[in-house]
Amino acid sequence: MPQLIFRGIPAEGIRAISIPLVEEMAAICQCGTDNFTLECLHVTAIFDGKYTDSYPFIDVWWFERGDEVRDKMAESIDRHVRSLGIPDLEISFRVGREDNFYMNGRRYTS
Repeated sequence: MPQLIFRGIPAEGIRAISIPLVEEMAAICQCGTDNFTLECLHVTAIFDGKYTDSYPFIDVWWFERGDEVRDKMAESIDRHVRSLGIPDLEISFRVGREDNFYMNGRRYTS
């Protein structure tokens, strides 16, 4: 954790920025790069009865680290993704509680 789930952004683009993005996020969160998971969802968007491009949206699932860290993470993600020529995107942070997180059937402890 954190896990970033990308929609409406080509997987090849995410692959291209993945190393510098994860390194920067690890520095911001003061953790190892192996804590991050990047996933690209392939979705079919429909509007007004027609297939259309999906709006660029990123869900970030993480354990809360405070406003300052969240703001820095959002700025970093936005900057890296927009470097792909994507003019607009949205980022949503979803907070997981450590006491609700299990690994291999056991309650997670940090």
